[in-house]
Amino acid sequence: MSCLTPRIMPSTMPARAGLGFKPEHFADIAEGWPDLGFLEVHAENYFGEGGPPHAMLAALAERYPLSLHGVGLSIGGSAPLDQNHLARLKRLHDRYRPALFSEHLAWSSHGEVFLDDLLPLPYTEATLKTVAEHVDQVQAALGRTMLLENPSTYVTFAESTIPEVEFLAEVARRSGCGLLLDVNNVFVSATNHATSAKTYLDGFPLHAVGEIHLGGHLSSADETGAALLIDAHDRPVADPVWTLYERVIARAGPRPTLIEWDNDVPAFAVLLAEAGRAEAILDRYRLRSRPGRRKAA
Repeated sequence: MSCLTPRIMPSTMPARAGLGFKPEHFADIAEGWPDLGFLEVHAENYFGEGGPPHAMLAALAERYPLSLHGVGLSIGGSAPLDQNHLARLKRLHDRYRPALFSEHLAWSSHGEVFLDDLLPLPYTEATLKTVAEHVDQVQAALGRTMLLENPSTYVTFAESTIPEVEFLAEVARRSGCGLLLDVNNVFVSATNHATSAKTYLDGFPLHAVGEIHLGGHLSSADETGAALLIDAHDRPVADPVWTLYERVIARAGPRPTLIEWDNDVPAFAVLLAEAGRAEAILDRYRLRSRPGRRKAA
């Protein structure tokens, strides 16, 4: 497979902070239409053809850029992509024409069994070829460049021969896709595997990053007492993750940044405060990158 050029529909997403939309917050949003950079939804929640979900999403799409985030394509699986799933995704994409579409470097189905999780895969030449081909198929179906997200992991594979950062960079090179950098996932995985999150981020191909995710994690311990973090999306972003995020923005410049909070969803004001914290960091580096000002080192 040769390196492909980016496809049609370049991103129109502003480099601002956005939120994952939850239906229980629609009334709060519609009451004042707050100044948000964008909203993101899980694509599979809108595979139906109508009803209240689409009524709300259509109203939001009139006022905010949308990011579609897929959770069910099983791009890292060894089996061919589910063509029915891909067709439903295309219908949704064509209906709303989102500014961004992203999926996970993971697998979540086997045969007719669909698993309620995003599972890791070994980083080998064989899986690299499969993932790059699957990404290319998605991009061909949608007629646009997609973003691929780095995972949170709890185990590693003995057969892996390619470091994760190199694996993602090579998928992007072969397929022409962009990357979604989940900073919390980096911190979770680095803690679980006793590696350096800073080293991981220093080697990440930031030029390919089209969106950043920030979320909360649960702190626990394994059977040996070692730290074990779970990517729970059920609490505020932790301070060490904010520190890593600012490190990324200092190097890469402002990028669209999503606050993820999918479980134990709080009041809308809490999410707005988290988005405001990200927006403040983005604003700080926007000022530094303006003409006449020195950029951050």
